[in-house]
Amino acid sequence: MKSSLLSSEFQPTKGNILVVDDNPANLRLLIDILGQQGYQVRPVPNGKIALAAATGLPPDLILLDIMMPDMDGYQVCQMLKSEPKTADIPIIFISAINEVIDKVKAFQVGAVDYITKPFQIEEVLVRVHTHLQIRLLQKNLAREKKILTQTIEQLQLTQEQLIHREKMAALGQLIAGIAHEINTPMGAIRSSVENLTDFFTNKLTRLPQLLQALSPQETEYVKYILEIYQRRNTTYSTREKRQLRRNINDQLQEAGITGADTLADTLVDLGFEGGNSIINILPLLKNDSGKKVLNMAYELATLQSSSETILTATERASKVVFALRSYARYESGGQLVRSNIAEGIETILTLYHNQLKQGVEVIRNYEDIPPIDCYPDELNQVWTNLISNALAAMENKGILTIKSKKVASEIVVSIEDNGSGIPVDVQPKIFDPFFTTKASGEGSGLGLDIVKKIVDKHGGKIAVTSVPNNTIFTVTLPIERASEANNA
Repeated sequence: MKSSLLSSEFQPTKGNILVVDDNPANLRLLIDILGQQGYQVRPVPNGKIALAAATGLPPDLILLDIMMPDMDGYQVCQMLKSEPKTADIPIIFISAINEVIDKVKAFQVGAVDYITKPFQIEEVLVRVHTHLQIRLLQKNLAREKKILTQTIEQLQLTQEQLIHREKMAALGQLIAGIAHEINTPMGAIRSSVENLTDFFTNKLTRLPQLLQALSPQETEYVKYILEIYQRRNTTYSTREKRQLRRNINDQLQEAGITGADTLADTLVDLGFEGGNSIINILPLLKNDSGKKVLNMAYELATLQSSSETILTATERASKVVFALRSYARYESGGQLVRSNIAEGIETILTLYHNQLKQGVEVIRNYEDIPPIDCYPDELNQVWTNLISNALAAMENKGILTIKSKKVASEIVVSIEDNGSGIPVDVQPKIFDPFFTTKASGEGSGLGLDIVKKIVDKHGGKIAVTSVPNNTIFTVTLPIERASEANNA
């Protein structure tokens, strides 16, 4: 009879497993057990072949017998751990030797776990699944750390390019916002890495004993809790989570469970929503040993949560860096490039995200417009200046409306804000060189002059209308005539 641990609802992550045992019957049994669960199993009969197989194609996990001729499992493990290519592969000893001194030696030579023959199928599967999950998290952590390092290096290089090119007077404010946007995901990554490091440093060595101490019923509870976590709803608001905590707390108190308030917090974090999901684990929560089982499941679940946080934060940092690279990728004075106007505007909005989130609602209305022949780097300066001015006029609180549409053979882009507006007597002068309404030291007066020169270079036009609480800059650019304007 198959155990419920083998149900289709809980299939382990697939992995490549090297099984080393000189007993053909043991090899066949492990091949059958692991193969049914979707693992790729490579059986080898002795230590010498195991070393060659692990070095040639490193597996994700090794199940290693101890008592083998010529080279025992301890020697094989030591040699694998001495090679950089195989040193990080987790090794589980699986042996009929049951003496404490032999188990201690197994861990001393580098094993992560020890299973005693004759073994229970459920025990093998749970331990294999656990160590493969830990191995996967370690790989993900290393990969995300590498991506983060590359991202920081790219950010530093891009920032240097931006500074040297002196794109805009507003660049200092822009870089400050970008630094904040990078620091936020870096903080999340650091917190998650600390959580993973704490587990690997302080708790991993206790995991074999904890798993071995689980009764069959407790193993089923761990399986059930992890299933709930895998299916958890990640879209609940803070208010909805508070209501769930109250409901679960009430349900636990009615069942006479002690420490209901603390347990409710843990259960909500694990994805429990009350009702039958709580009823199903009430027997587990009625004693301290059951609560320890819950805490162990919670610690395993938080490993995945930390990995997900690292991935999300890295994606956010990469998005900012990608926007910076897009902003600086073209050289001024180069060839005309066919580009999408909306993508350029979105790049600038990404870079200004820190200012926008302070209280600016962005309304986008991009019609389906064709790409145009232009100098994208220079148009990015236009969008940077106009958006920066709009944010300053609104003091980072208000409504920013950006529209683009096709009118005949031209593209029309408007950037509108509900800030203080431009006085009527000032409006005719705003495109003049060195004219500025800002305080001394806050502006060179070249921003809008540069904007107008760039638009003129593209054969386009720029206009402004402004009254209190409504200012609109309108940029009109030809779709096909930019090259003609440049050659005129």
